[in-house]
Amino acid sequence: MKNLVEVNNLNFGYHNSLVLKDINFTVKKGDFLGIIGANGSGKSTLIKMMLRILDPWSGEIKLFGENIQNLKSWNKVGYISQKANSFNGSFPATVEEVVLANLYYQIGPFKLPQKKHKEMVFNALEKVGMQEYRKSLIGSLSGGQQQRVFLARVLVGDPEILILDEPTVGIDLKAEEALYCLLARINQELGLTVIMVTHDIGAITIHANRLICLGENGMFEHNPKEGMTSDFVSEFYGYDVNLHAHNCDKCTKSEVKSC
Repeated sequence: MKNLVEVNNLNFGYHNSLVLKDINFTVKKGDFLGIIGANGSGKSTLIKMMLRILDPWSGEIKLFGENIQNLKSWNKVGYISQKANSFNGSFPATVEEVVLANLYYQIGPFKLPQKKHKEMVFNALEKVGMQEYRKSLIGSLSGGQQQRVFLARVLVGDPEILILDEPTVGIDLKAEEALYCLLARINQELGLTVIMVTHDIGAITIHANRLICLGENGMFEHNPKEGMTSDFVSEFYGYDVNLHAHNCDKCTKSEVKSC
């Protein structure tokens, strides 16, 4: 199976302080890759370099076999950030309009969306259980519901890679568990490659098939099937960490829809 992402000998820092050193990994089609680490370990920095928001000091990143310096197929990459924690709730747009905005590159300037575009929006919202809210104002929704709308906004563009940077910040535990379950279902049913930065080690070890750990001594990969203990995480974080177990039985389709 081909590599969709290749990160080779990546180094980056701020000012004269090195944050990421000799980072190497690949991501194959269909992977659900979790990226964990202590605050300041470079998790979000790594994502920003993958999106070319930041450029590395040295090394290279390839998406779809091409160096991102030359990549033109950015519509194949979907990105979701911590919007639930910072979104302006007074923004006067409906759920349908928010998702439709990601199709304007197809619709064209000064043109109205066609029936097929509205059907694409409905289908994307249906995948995340939000089709019944399509006429609601985005600001009227809970944080968890907003994140699912942003997920639909990405899915409507039919990406090959979905990158998420701490998407559960600012939403409650029930909505967080539902979002993890939804991402796992989309990964499995649609074959969508997922790369997710998170602070929730308990949840990501349930749903991801691969884990990259960033710590005091650099990067290493861990098999989620082997589990993690508080002592293990505390060692590579560099301070005491208490892990909390998650009950994945809560992640039913009806639970996802209600959050």
